[in-house]
Amino acid sequence: MAHPTPLRVVSLLPAATEILARVGGIDRLVGRSHECDHPPGIDHLPVLTAQRAAYDPQSGVGAAEVDAQVRAAMDDAGSLYTIDADTLKALAPDVILTQDLCPVCAVDLDAVREIAEDIGAGSGSAPEVIALAPETIEGVWDDHLAVGRAVGLEADAAQAVFELKSRWITAESFVNPYTEGPIVGFLEWTDPLFVAGHWSAQMIERAGGRHPLNECVPRQNAGAAAGMQAGQRVAGKSIRVSPEAFAATRPEFLVVCPCGLSLDEALTETERLARGAPWWGDLPAVRAGRVAVVDGNEMFNRPGPRLADAFEWLVGWLNDRPELIPESFPWRAFE
Repeated sequence: MAHPTPLRVVSLLPAATEILARVGGIDRLVGRSHECDHPPGIDHLPVLTAQRAAYDPQSGVGAAEVDAQVRAAMDDAGSLYTIDADTLKALAPDVILTQDLCPVCAVDLDAVREIAEDIGAGSGSAPEVIALAPETIEGVWDDHLAVGRAVGLEADAAQAVFELKSRWITAESFVNPYTEGPIVGFLEWTDPLFVAGHWSAQMIERAGGRHPLNECVPRQNAGAAAGMQAGQRVAGKSIRVSPEAFAATRPEFLVVCPCGLSLDEALTETERLARGAPWWGDLPAVRAGRVAVVDGNEMFNRPGPRLADAFEWLVGWLNDRPELIPESFPWRAFE
C-alpha cells in the first residue's frame, strides 16, 4: 500500500539497511546502527547503537578474545549491544527495522519494542517494528518484500527480488547437479571454529559443494526436496566444531569468512590459524592452493541483496568459472 508521504525509517541492522536501499527506500532512512556502512552516503545519519566487544588485534583482541568478550557480555547484560533510546525516540520513526535471528548480530528485539511502545505512548502512534529472521535464501528474498511493504515500496521490492533471483538462477545454471561435488569447509569464525549454517550452507550446496558438518536436509514431508524444490533443503544455524572434527572432513575447498571482519582482518585471522593449527597444512584445500579469504563484514554474513554477489563468486570459484565472479568482490586467495 502506497503512503501519501515518505515514511521515516530507522534501521538497526546492516542487512536491513541494504535491503531498504535495494528496494529504493534509502532516502527514507533517518537513523542507523553503528554497523550500517552500506550503501555509501549514509555515514552522516545518527548512530543509534554500540557494541560491547570489538575486534582490535593491535591491542591483542583477536578472534579468541572477541569470542570471550561476546560470551561475557551475553552472560552479564543479556545483549552484546547498547541502544541510544533517547535519540531513537527523538527521530520519531514510522518504521524500525531490526532482527530476531541472532543475539550477537543486532540489538535485543524486546528492547526495541519497548522503545517503540514508549514512542507510541508519547505521540499516540507507535512505529511499526519489522523484525527480520531469515534462515534460508528464500527467507532473505521474502524480507525484501516485507521491507518493501512496510515502507510503501512493495512493487519496487517485487522487481528487486525478481532481478536478484534472476542473477541467482543464471549462476546456478553453471553447476552440474549430476556429479558429487567437492567438500567445502566454510569458517564463519576461526577461534573457536564455527562453520557456516542457514543460508550459507544452502549456498554451498546449490553452488555444487558439500558441507558435511552442517549439511542441508529436506524439511519434514518435503520428499527429496530436489530440483525446483531445493528451497525445502535447509540447514541449522552456524555451529561450533572441534579442530579435529573440521580437519577430519578433509575439505577440498576452504572459505574463511569470519562474521563481521573486514578482508584485512580476516586475512590476519587466517594467517594466525595457519601458523597455529598443526592440521592446517594437511588439508587437501591447503595443499591444492584452494583457500579463499572473504570479507565477512560485507558478504555471506549479511542476509541481504549482496548474497547474489556472494553466490556468483562461490559458483565461479568452485566451478572454475571466473567470468561469474563480480569484479569488485572482496576476497583473496590465501597461500
